[in-house]
Amino acid sequence: MAGSTFVYVTFIRTTPAALWQALTEPEFTRRYWDGVYHEAEWRVGGAWKLMLPDGRVGDTGEVLEFDPPRRLVLRWRNEFRPELKEEGDSRCTMELEPAGEAVKLTVTHSIDRDESKFIEAVSGGWPMILSNLKSLLETGSVVLESRPG
Repeated sequence: MAGSTFVYVTFIRTTPAALWQALTEPEFTRRYWDGVYHEAEWRVGGAWKLMLPDGRVGDTGEVLEFDPPRRLVLRWRNEFRPELKEEGDSRCTMELEPAGEAVKLTVTHSIDRDESKFIEAVSGGWPMILSNLKSLLETGSVVLESRPG
């Protein structure tokens, strides 16, 4: 299959319900995503936006699958970097699986374009975001208060 894909897997000591809440509630999301948050109609076919802390729209898309607290799939397009926007829509899948006293979270972000600049960009962002998410749920604080560099 042609295209570009980024996959990140982590285990978080929490419940599926708490992780789902952290992934979908704007006020919680702001805490680990450097002030970024979702505006979404959390239903299949619903509109989805990722809002930057300064009020600009960072990314837009649509909720393709919504199965709380197991699976969330978004059509995702960057809106603020022209070279990324021109690549078109990507697909972000978040899968939650119970794993003992933890939850296995798998984030798969893909696009039907070889050597995608968008996937290169998200592959730098997702590790920080998901590390902050894990730390926040397990300890009550994030690892990095703001994006490096």
